[in-house]
Amino acid sequence: MAPAAAGYFRRLTRRLTEDIDQLDAQEMTESIEAAGGQKACDCRRGEEVTMVGRLRSVDACPKSGNASIEAEFFDGTEVINLVWIGRRRIPGIETGKTLLVRGRVGERDGRKAIFNPYYELRGE
Repeated sequence: MAPAAAGYFRRLTRRLTEDIDQLDAQEMTESIEAAGGQKACDCRRGEEVTMVGRLRSVDACPKSGNASIEAEFFDGTEVINLVWIGRRRIPGIETGKTLLVRGRVGERDGRKAIFNPYYELRGE
């Protein structure tokens, strides 16, 4: 069998037998590199970052004085919380959406967070 054919069957077998979440994370990591973004696992507090990833969950906290939207952003390497302060709703910010985000990495409840990030919705 030719080396190219063996490589094809190895990749096909891996795609059929690996965990779907692991494959999804690997594809997202590859798309980060193609878009020129940074990996969440490499980002440190205080750094200005640009990342591409998917929203795993979105929660609105509509308390009258402390309205905010919190989203769990996953780029295939690590989760970062995105927090929009003073917002009750943002069109397009929904679970499953892919975003490019820019902002400064901070910390909230011991986890990495970006407050009021710039974002662009990306194709599914």
